[in-house]
Amino acid sequence: MNLPNKLTISRFILTIAFLAVIFSQSRFHETISLILFGAASLTDYFDGKIARERKLITNFGVLMDPLADKILVCSAFIAFVGIHRIAAWMAVIVVARELAITGLRLLAASRNVVLAAEGYGKHKTISQITAILAVLVLMSYEEWGPIGKAVFGFRLFGKPWVSWFTPLAIWVAVILTFTSGALYLWRNRNLYLQDM
Repeated sequence: MNLPNKLTISRFILTIAFLAVIFSQSRFHETISLILFGAASLTDYFDGKIARERKLITNFGVLMDPLADKILVCSAFIAFVGIHRIAAWMAVIVVARELAITGLRLLAASRNVVLAAEGYGKHKTISQITAILAVLVLMSYEEWGPIGKAVFGFRLFGKPWVSWFTPLAIWVAVILTFTSGALYLWRNRNLYLQDM
């Protein structure tokens, strides 16, 4: 098994660990959750980069890498609903978009059509990871003592700046998720409309 595929598998393991820790009541579980999610996000970046640079692209990687990404992001948004950090409808948009696009790609593959990734999709992924990291930082920065409070807790309009940034990051992620999904479904509508 090559290195990119090992990184992909590690993302599944890190996702499970992230979920176990975020719902635990252990000491510093918020900070540990942030570290685990950050590590999983880095594997997403490096497995693709290494696979392209070293020409280690495999069928396993083509299938499992995007699946690992979707499971990581959807798990985080669903977990945030469970711990009352975001509204349920926001998680529904994220999960529904990922399921819809995955279904569309499977339909395209069954007809020997390859649907390329679009720029909106990359921006969507970056915005989702930023939003998740922002929520985790907001949950955990006070555990880091004076340094955490100095960096993330300095006040802007009466409350810590991270308290302003996090809801904004969530809204941007949800809007980009919905928009990118709607555009992708619209541009490839011939794939599913011809069967109606």
